[in-house]
Amino acid sequence: MSEVVQFNYSLLVPEYVLAVTAGVVLLADAFRAELKLGRGTVPWMVVAGAVLTVLASIVTAGRTGEFAGLFAVDAFTTFFRVLLAATLAVVVVGSHEFVTKHIRHQGEFYTMLVFATLGGTVMAASRELLTAYIGVELLSFSLYVAVSLAKRDPRSGEAGLKYVLLGGVASATLLYGMSLIYGAAGSTSYGLIAEHLAKDSEGVHMALVLGLAMVIAGLGFKASAVPFHMWTPDAYEGAPLPVTAILSATSKAAAFALILRLFAGPLLPVLRDWQWMIAVISLLTMVFGNLIALQQTNIKRLLAYSSIGQVGFMLMAVVTMSDVSASALLLHLGGYLVTNLAVFMAVIALYNQTGSEEISDMRGLAESNPYLALVIAAGLFSLSGMPLLAGFTTKFILFQAAASGGYLWLVSIAVIMSTVSLYYYLQVVRQMYVLQADGSLIDPQSPDVNGPRWRLTATGYVVTAGLLAGVVFVGLYVSPLAVAANRAAAALFS
Repeated sequence: MSEVVQFNYSLLVPEYVLAVTAGVVLLADAFRAELKLGRGTVPWMVVAGAVLTVLASIVTAGRTGEFAGLFAVDAFTTFFRVLLAATLAVVVVGSHEFVTKHIRHQGEFYTMLVFATLGGTVMAASRELLTAYIGVELLSFSLYVAVSLAKRDPRSGEAGLKYVLLGGVASATLLYGMSLIYGAAGSTSYGLIAEHLAKDSEGVHMALVLGLAMVIAGLGFKASAVPFHMWTPDAYEGAPLPVTAILSATSKAAAFALILRLFAGPLLPVLRDWQWMIAVISLLTMVFGNLIALQQTNIKRLLAYSSIGQVGFMLMAVVTMSDVSASALLLHLGGYLVTNLAVFMAVIALYNQTGSEEISDMRGLAESNPYLALVIAAGLFSLSGMPLLAGFTTKFILFQAAASGGYLWLVSIAVIMSTVSLYYYLQVVRQMYVLQADGSLIDPQSPDVNGPRWRLTATGYVVTAGLLAGVVFVGLYVSPLAVAANRAAAALFS
């Protein structure tokens, strides 16, 4: 007798909240004049929806199960629901002044960010290939539009065009790879794929390997892994700064959520067929990302290549796939998001004041705004893996898990690349703390060394202070995040 399909709609409450938020925001912006709403109302609607999503995810955390065999609601899904919704709230709070100044159609812009978050949660919760693909496309199409919404900046349209053309190729590659896996396993359900591949894959081995390669290529594009990273620096530079933050956080987190769902579940029985592919990509990604970052002069492009290097580190946990390495990856991903968002929110606040994204224009920031210089410096040091900050603790655990999995040579290269990253991060710190605005060295004895100072907005202080506290807290007391990561990883392998 066939299994009865369960339609438990209460499992999807957080997704309902996001979908309703997107609709309400779009309609509220369209009828803003009739409803007598100010332009500042729309972003706070998004924040309210994101906060409600986080609360709904936490309240329903103990309610697990599957919806129609399409979605799995467990600790892993809850982890990413909270992570992605919190990211959305932080980005909106930290960038609403930027959006007011530079984005004409705010309703459409915020709606795209909400739908991107919804797509990410679908990717994390998916239990079969077509559902996962729908989540990928919802995330991707939302970001295609969001990247190109800064109509006053010609770079935005160019970035959107490059992103959508390359993204279309990547999506087609991913879908064709999924079709080959379906042909090899005879099902799109993760459970049935794992069951079939665990029994026998010899008769369809070549088709399966080709399908694996194409799936890795498609997901590699979404995660910005080398050699599928070419869109990343252009999209980061051309996109509005809040979208760049979403690309570096939400897009990365969602990509790794799906990677973990696939490679720790249905594809785990054929680990030997894909493990070497991920190892090569991890090596190339960390090396090329960090080396090319050395020559960047634009802060957004530098952070783009920095994020590529970070992806290389994260892929080591996929190579050594186990509950331990998956937990380490989730832990590092959480620490990376907090750190990266701290840097981006500070850069957005700086752009609101200076209108520049060039690293050279950050000269003398320690004199004009010491607090903001501190936030940026702490974030960059955390990304490089300096002690007492989130990046050190989470990266150490990630490297330890990869080394325990038998890939000590890959970890050794990762340590070298982390040292390289410190050099280009220090170049930014040098601009802020060593040089004055005119390019000369700061003379502590000079009476006008402090120069004119400026302050952040209230929301700017709140969001950067919260993220800076998170960077320090995770670095000194990682236990709460580690517990959540362990529970999520355990659900993944249950």
